[in-house]
Amino acid sequence: MRATANGNTQRALPGFFFFLHCCLTCLLLHQLQLLHSRKLLPFLWMYCNSQFVSLALYVNECVTNTHTCQADERCVNTVGGFVCERQILCSSGYQLRNGVCEDIDECVMRTHNCGMGFQCQNTDGSFTCNLKQRCLTGFTQDSHSNCIDIDECSSVSEPCTTGFNCINTVGSYTCQRKIIMCSRGYHSSPDGARCIDVDECQMGTHRCGEGQICHNLPGSYRCDCQTGYQYDAIRQLCVDVNECWRYPGRLCAQACDNTPGSYQCSCTTGFSLAFDGKNCEDVSECDNNPCSQECANIYGSYQCYCRMGYYLKEDGHTCEDIDECSQSIGNLCAFQCVNVPGSYKCACPPHGYSMSSNGRTCQDIDECAIGSHNCSASQTCFNIQGGFRCLSFACPDNYRRVSDIRCERVSCPNFQQCQTMPLRITYYQLSFQTNIVIPAQIFRIGPSPAYSGDNIIISIPHGNEEGYFSTRKLNSLTGAVYLHRQVREPRDFLIDVEMKLLRQGTFTTFLARIYVFITANSM
Repeated sequence: MRATANGNTQRALPGFFFFLHCCLTCLLLHQLQLLHSRKLLPFLWMYCNSQFVSLALYVNECVTNTHTCQADERCVNTVGGFVCERQILCSSGYQLRNGVCEDIDECVMRTHNCGMGFQCQNTDGSFTCNLKQRCLTGFTQDSHSNCIDIDECSSVSEPCTTGFNCINTVGSYTCQRKIIMCSRGYHSSPDGARCIDVDECQMGTHRCGEGQICHNLPGSYRCDCQTGYQYDAIRQLCVDVNECWRYPGRLCAQACDNTPGSYQCSCTTGFSLAFDGKNCEDVSECDNNPCSQECANIYGSYQCYCRMGYYLKEDGHTCEDIDECSQSIGNLCAFQCVNVPGSYKCACPPHGYSMSSNGRTCQDIDECAIGSHNCSASQTCFNIQGGFRCLSFACPDNYRRVSDIRCERVSCPNFQQCQTMPLRITYYQLSFQTNIVIPAQIFRIGPSPAYSGDNIIISIPHGNEEGYFSTRKLNSLTGAVYLHRQVREPRDFLIDVEMKLLRQGTFTTFLARIYVFITANSM
């Protein structure tokens, strides 16, 4: 409803309302807007200088949501109002057509899921799968599900083999052989079209005797003797040919052995039959390792021999080690010979010796020189054959050390003692082997310096209780010490050799304290 210019009130019909517009153009545009876009365009409300016009417009209740349709109804706008239409929903297996739900034929539409052995049958709103009729062997099903006979003879692949005709029967077929007449020794071909030869030899229908060979012929066969046999007309059979007697010396290089129907060549010991079966080749027996060490092949045989340090036993195959240590005439080693397979080696004592470069003799190790001894700082190391000795040189009372090996008397209480006490004590070390030749001069002693008129007396006051040593005066100024008994085993001695010097009527005593070491023989 609206107020007019003259003050009257106008009321719009149901479904319409009044709009005051500035011009006719705006009115038409607004009407177009309501019909299509259903939106109010803001620019249509702009002020217009032209005269206002008014028009009653209809209302779309379906768009403005002012209808009263239920949730299961559809709003349809009409001029001046609206109507509510009930929506139609079809069940599964139906489809809406022209407002009516019609059944869907799944069998025609091929939307069913029946398997290969089933047939689809449509029902209202669904379908069923019915088992197809099964036909017996030799029948097939037509389009009406009827079982009809299969004509196997008219199929693409011929069911019968060559030489047979196919005859169709209800549910099956039969094959009948094609008939052809052949003469003796022949039979019809598989296809029945021609006659072919009968191979009596292959079929075993021949009458050849033992030792004969059947040869097939067109329509017949022939019996021949096997190779290596000849026909005996009297006995009417095949007999063996002795090739070794018939061709002596021409078949085999060495020996010929007759066999039924043939012969065989053989070779003597040391030879083997060649690839041609006639000649003989030398056998390399060494390939089979018949010898324990070395093997030399010779024509028709072989020979075993041994490496250095071994000898061949009587069996001619085995090599035995030579014990050089027990068989040697001379001494191979200076100390000890040790036999090893095929040779020997020399050994030295476990201590005090080392093997020389020649591998036979042992040389003494100078422990004192290389510092491998165990002597203390107050001792003197003395090397001997195969060892060493630690010696201590201590001067007696009333003596003083003047060198590493010498002590001199300091003073003497009276003249008598000066005559008997040594003026000088000197230490010496001697080393000899047990094989030293006896008697042996081992030490010489005399005054130094010597003067004319001097005379000496030599003796061994201590250390010679067993009598191995003796003294001898060589001249008035020189004396000597001798080893005059054989010392069988290594041994140590300490002897005192006293020299009394008579000079100008006065005796002066000198003492030589000698270490004598008897060692084993040289290695």
